[in-house]
Order: sequence, then structure tokens, then C-alpha cells
Amino acid sequence: MELIKEKYTSCPYYGVPRMYNWLKKDMGFNINKKRVERLYKKLNLHAVMPKRNLSKALKTHKKYPYLLKDIEITGVNQVWQTDITYIPMRVGFMYLTAVIDVYSRMVVSWSLSDTMSSRWCKSVVEYAIEKYGKPDIINTDQGSQYTSDEFISYLKDNGIQISMDGKGRAVDNIYIERLWRSIKYEDLYLKSYENGIELYRGIKQYFKFYNNERRHQSLDYSMPAEVFFSFKLPHSFLRAVQKKKIISKTENVV
Repeated sequence: MELIKEKYTSCPYYGVPRMYNWLKKDMGFNINKKRVERLYKKLNLHAVMPKRNLSKALKTHKKYPYLLKDIEITGVNQVWQTDITYIPMRVGFMYLTAVIDVYSRMVVSWSLSDTMSSRWCKSVVEYAIEKYGKPDIINTDQGSQYTSDEFISYLKDNGIQISMDGKGRAVDNIYIERLWRSIKYEDLYLKSYENGIELYRGIKQYFKFYNNERRHQSLDYSMPAEVFFSFKLPHSFLRAVQKKKIISKTENVV
């Protein structure tokens, strides 16, 4: 039991199967899985791991059609995409959500949390709208957070069209999926953050680099913030930008 507690402290993602194999193959104990399972119950231990399906829908929630199939995206704030991914750390994990402007690829808002909720997802979109104006369309998957009454009502109240990926069609949300791939392979997998504080600081630094320094081939090797802020925006938005002193360096995205 002491060995299990010690190993669990350093590897809280170990469930019964992993712990059983560690005790048997690495520590040489003649033990079976049922014994390990009983000890887990006695110690009140549970493997710490993210939910397997972050996009699980609820049957009672209304789904909306995918609107981007035949649309030509010609400017900023025309289409935004948002999604959730999980980020493993040395101990535990957190969830990351972000909102990107599809035309410029700029991350207009992001947030970390140890739980997923529709209110959390709504707050990230709400922050982006307050800072950069509202989009014509927001595209999401069919996860319960995005099909919830709270999230849907907020978009409708702001006159935003709702677009959702088709079931099993990951390519429908391809732009933000590419963002997840970039941050994981260019930052997270290389640094393996210890805890939530380190993770937050690392992601903040990466998104600052991603928006202001990383050149995208799809943007003719321009930078997302450069494309976003150089686009001809409505005068009402430009006045709001001047009032809030927003500059092309998007350093305060949270």
C-alpha cells in the first residue's frame, strides 16, 4: 500500500491496470489485478485523467447545420472557430479553449480550466467579442458545452449565426485543430510543464509568439495579428480600438 501511494503521488494518472503492471513487472510482486483494485478502493484512489470524448453531445440539445462548406471567407470577424482540448502536465491535466479568427488565424481569446462548462466557453467568446467586435458566424463542434442553452442563447442574443461540425467530421473545424497541433508540437510536448501556473505562463507566451511573430504559409508568410489589424475594419470598431488602446501587439489576450 505504501508503494502504491508513493507511485500514485508521482503518477496520479495510473489506474489499476498500470499500477498492476508496475508492481508485477517492475517491482517483482506476485499480485493480481483484483488485489490492486481492492487496495485502490481502500486507499480511495482514482486515476486522474481527462474525459475521453470532449465533444460528447447531449441528445436533448439542438444541433445546428455546418455553414462553412460553400462559403468564401474574405475578411476578419466573418468566421470564428472555438474548441476545447486537454493538456497533460507532469502531474494532472487541464483543459484549454481558444477562439480564432479564421481569416487571419489570430487567437482572439483563450482560457485554461480544470473543468469544462458552457459558462466557461461562453465567457471566452464574450471576452473576444468585447475586445474585437462580434463575428458573423461562430463554428463549434457538437459538444454539450456548445449546444447548451446558455451558450446558444448568448450567440443568438448577439445576432451571431451558429455553425456546427457534422458528426465525425473533424475537418469541419480544421483551422482550430491546426492550432492545437501547432501548440502541442511546438511548445507543450517540448517543455512538459510541471503545474498549472507554469502551463498558463507557457501558453500565454506561445500565443503571443503565434499571433505576433509566427509566419503562416497560408497567410503568404504574414503574421496573424498583422493580417487581422491591417484589414479594413468598420469605423465603429476602429474607434473602440483607439478608446481601449488596443495595438497590433496582442499581448493581453487571456
